Amino acid sequence: MPQPFEYDVLIIGSGAAGLTVALNLPEHLSVCVVSKADISSGATLWAQGGIAAVIDDADSVENHILDTLNAGGGLCHEDAVRFTVEHSKESIQWLIDSGVKFTRQDDSEDYHLTREGGHSHRRIIHAADATGHAVSTTLASQAQARPNIDLKAGRVAVDLITNRKLALPGNRCVGAYILNLEDNHVELFRARFTVIATGGASKAYRYTTNPDGASGDGIAMAWRAGCRVANMEFNQFHPTCLYHPHAKSFLITEAVRGEGGVLKLPDGSRFMDRFDKRAELAPRDIVARAIDHEMKRLGADHLYLDISHKPADFIKHHFPTIYEKCREFGIDITREPIPVVPAAHYTCGGIVSDERARTDINQLYVVGEAAFTGLHGANRMASNSLLECLVYGRAAAADIARRESDIPEPPIAPDWDESQVRDSDEDVVISHNWDELRHFMWDYVGIVRTTKRLQRAKHRVDLLSREIGEFYSNYRVTNDLIELRNLVTVSDLIICSALQRKESRGLHYTLDYPGLLNDPQDTVLVPTTYRTIAP
Repeated sequence: MPQPFEYDVLIIGSGAAGLTVALNLPEHLSVCVVSKADISSGATLWAQGGIAAVIDDADSVENHILDTLNAGGGLCHEDAVRFTVEHSKESIQWLIDSGVKFTRQDDSEDYHLTREGGHSHRRIIHAADATGHAVSTTLASQAQARPNIDLKAGRVAVDLITNRKLALPGNRCVGAYILNLEDNHVELFRARFTVIATGGASKAYRYTTNPDGASGDGIAMAWRAGCRVANMEFNQFHPTCLYHPHAKSFLITEAVRGEGGVLKLPDGSRFMDRFDKRAELAPRDIVARAIDHEMKRLGADHLYLDISHKPADFIKHHFPTIYEKCREFGIDITREPIPVVPAAHYTCGGIVSDERARTDINQLYVVGEAAFTGLHGANRMASNSLLECLVYGRAAAADIARRESDIPEPPIAPDWDESQVRDSDEDVVISHNWDELRHFMWDYVGIVRTTKRLQRAKHRVDLLSREIGEFYSNYRVTNDLIELRNLVTVSDLIICSALQRKESRGLHYTLDYPGLLNDPQDTVLVPTTYRTIAP
């Protein structure tokens, strides 16, 4: 069996959230960051728009807080919003000090700030239209230079190890079992602190802007370990994903609309002003529903986003990545509109955590999209997500640093037992179930929902849970099996959360309950009283 690994801090996930934690920890702590693929391969890498922060003197913390609360549909936790926004400027300064090169105004030392849907001011700092790439590669380079940080790529977490799993007293996380994708053996990682930074679960849907690894692994693992999850019904669908048969998961940043891009029907007419007075600058949930409505009304498989009325040099300067990507598919965005369709983009709910990123299990933290901090409410406002990664990543690191001298070494844990399982000769079961899951989640638990559709989805996910549970018990784990098992779990959580919300609020829109409740509450699921079927 592989030799166990032991660290002070184990970080599962290498996006902006995970690397922010790692780089803000004291350098005397031994840290391991594990990722499924390359260290810079997560969702952060693909983020185009930017990071919301109060930088301009004409803006204010109170303005940013108010915009976030308005976008969140009455479910944001104001203390979490204030905590995040008040730490926005220092978090951006940390990135600048770390070497991230943000775009500056022409012939000026001032940074160029753009505006996106839901924001009342220009407050989005960015690196052209590839902010995520700039942040991800810079932080990965910084981590590679730190002697106390081990970066282990090609590994996928299977399950957390807790005192309860080891039949020991207490409520503590002591590491994780992690599959090495190179040799297909499960390794034991022991740690005094464990941080989940695995991102969201948008791969549960047929169409998504997310990379292949966004399978809800951290949320599912934490749920199985005993953590509460909240507001899983709020799945944000990005309004504008490039529609082309050969374009895989390429989104068109909200900043295109922020800089004057307009949405059009196939006949060239605009329509957003019929749905919201803010038109193209309305929050994402409103824009996504408007596009979905018009597509269904017309029987169209896509609509258009047009910024060709802007000068060509302006477009190429502000959106070089989008310009080049569209050119690859024969679309010149300086002369013609971009075909677009909504796609699953962001998981607003997640593992319940506090202001220090702590979960219900001692020494287990969660940061980034896998977390439910209360910041996003019923609808994440554009460019608040990377800010959340930075603020809560730094908060988690500070809390670990404060507590590290009081936390003992983790107890001995057994190696992963493969003695009772065998290699699968039925991998078609996994691929078939994966396709079935993503299709019915898209059809029944998508942008517009009904109770009947949700009940159908619940019936199907229960069948899949039993089938995958049996498969998991009898065969050696693989990356595909781990991801499918986790997607089935998070899909079940999404469906059950959606069934509990008897109203239409933010990203959850149901034809059976189109109105708003007077006293909205978070949808909190508790493992001790509610269990998914999969083990």
